Amino acid sequence: MRVLIADDEPLARVRLRGLLARRTDVTVVGEVADGDAVLEACATWKPDLVLLDVEMPGLSGTATARRLAALPSPPQVVFCTAYEQHALSAFDLGATDYLLKPVRAERLDEAIDRVAARQPPARVERGAWLRARSGANEVRVPLSDVFYLLADEKYVAVQHAGGTWLIDESLRQLETAHGERLVRLHRNCLVPRERLLGLTTLPDGRVLARLAGTDFAPEVSRRNLPAVRQRLRAPDA
Repeated sequence: MRVLIADDEPLARVRLRGLLARRTDVTVVGEVADGDAVLEACATWKPDLVLLDVEMPGLSGTATARRLAALPSPPQVVFCTAYEQHALSAFDLGATDYLLKPVRAERLDEAIDRVAARQPPARVERGAWLRARSGANEVRVPLSDVFYLLADEKYVAVQHAGGTWLIDESLRQLETAHGERLVRLHRNCLVPRERLLGLTTLPDGRVLARLAGTDFAPEVSRRNLPAVRQRLRAPDA
């Protein structure tokens, strides 16, 4: 996720950048200090999210949000301000979330996850589908509908919006057939790249993947963790 920080207070920008650095699914594309600079930066860097202060020199945060909303492909906006009374107008402007300063790490994480859940899935090329079995019937499952693929000893289960179906191909065969469209998390688990939102590290050191559309959080193996992190940092992730 590409994030632009907009705040006229240097210390506020430093704090936000530090909090965002904890996340492997976020890239800070730039920092600006006024509303006009926000509009210019969005035209140049095409961020997915603008962390937007309400009170800035020149265009206010609310005026900037109105201008952003008129863009053909507007970024999502999360307002950051010390003044709670701005909350109602922020949501009236279509903001995804509203954070009070000083921004807490937990609330920022919630806002980022909310933004990620609202992002449209990456477009899947025509013909990207799997052949599965539902009882005695053979069905086609668009890869864009798949949450994850889980291998057992005898079969691979496809978890999707309609339930669970089985397929005959192995995970390795699926990787060969669909190339960069699938990301391997573990020797027994693949996920479509557009489903991968981020990672959560548990106190015992295990790392779980956060997936769009499902609460299931598969474990990422140590062997595959570097590649998964690289995928999250990629511009098209």
